[in-house]
Amino acid sequence: MHSPRPAPMPAFLRRISLGLLLIAATSAVLLLSDLGSRREAAARARAEPGRQVSIALLQHASQNILDEGREGMVKGLAERGWEQGRNARIKFFNAEGDANVSQSIARQMAAGGHDLLLTITTVSLQAVANANRAGKTPHVFGLVSDPYAAGVGISRENPLEHPPHLTGFATMQPVDASLRMARELNPGLRRLGALFNPAEPNSLAQMKVARATCAALGITLEEGNAENASSAPEAAAAVIARGVDALWLPGDVAVLVAMEGIVAAARKARIPVLTVTPPSVRKGALFDLGADYFEIGRQTGRLAGEVLNGRDPATIPVSPLMPENLCLNRQALAGLREGWSFPPALVARAQLVLDEQGRESPRAVAELEGKR
Repeated sequence: MHSPRPAPMPAFLRRISLGLLLIAATSAVLLLSDLGSRREAAARARAEPGRQVSIALLQHASQNILDEGREGMVKGLAERGWEQGRNARIKFFNAEGDANVSQSIARQMAAGGHDLLLTITTVSLQAVANANRAGKTPHVFGLVSDPYAAGVGISRENPLEHPPHLTGFATMQPVDASLRMARELNPGLRRLGALFNPAEPNSLAQMKVARATCAALGITLEEGNAENASSAPEAAAAVIARGVDALWLPGDVAVLVAMEGIVAAARKARIPVLTVTPPSVRKGALFDLGADYFEIGRQTGRLAGEVLNGRDPATIPVSPLMPENLCLNRQALAGLREGWSFPPALVARAQLVLDEQGRESPRAVAELEGKR
């Protein structure tokens, strides 16, 4: 027996299908044409004296590490030939920790006719990636803990699988190593407080690692939520009241903005604050084991400069970048409960050490000046 032939598609359906295919093809051509025009504008700026490319940069809040990342991006762009005021016009945006403001700025950036978009932090990446979903403008991101979990189409398994106009770096803080260091500095550490904003995907990713490490070390993890910077000191006091031996902070923007208030609450209880976000020691943390955020910004700026120079972001994998930075604060040891100390080998390894008076080591100052 022969199978019956499928009924032919009605003429009106064929016309609709053909129309949809034409629309899709036209959209793809327009998108590629728009991306091409951005690259042509960059090429003209290189060739024509006095012509400038337009770059929009969004950071989520005013915070030291984010500011360092921004400065690094400007430096990296210049190292690839794009200097602010000469052949580049960089417009800086700051959402001041407000997600709604971030989304509004992102829409403005995506519609602003810029040649390149730059973002700092996961929240800024998400906002601009969503506003620029059509991919009209190349977008480069940095200072993002886990971009694969940000919901913007980046594959963890295949670093080249991402939107063709979007690329950048993944900087997962060394959570496991920082917690093991805490146990090394105080073998009697048994109960650890952690403070984070559950609305920040980067914090959720870090807390997942923290829970696993604490369980492996036999440390009880007492968690507290801080939905914004203003509520963070009160949330810290509530966690401290549970009898923790130290307070550990992930790379959480809301928490880091409130660092001074958190440190003040910890000092009253004579316990240290530990972080993965250097250089929080300058605000009273006992130690930071994390990334060099200026260097991450610098590498992100270089990558953005290469995109402006004609490199196709679709061919650039989203790759990990974690230049380690260890900072110690001898001054913060004063007044703590017994058990905390810095082994000489750890001090020798540190990039920044504050002495008993809070003065920075000459080596650290020289290295910082050299970077700038």
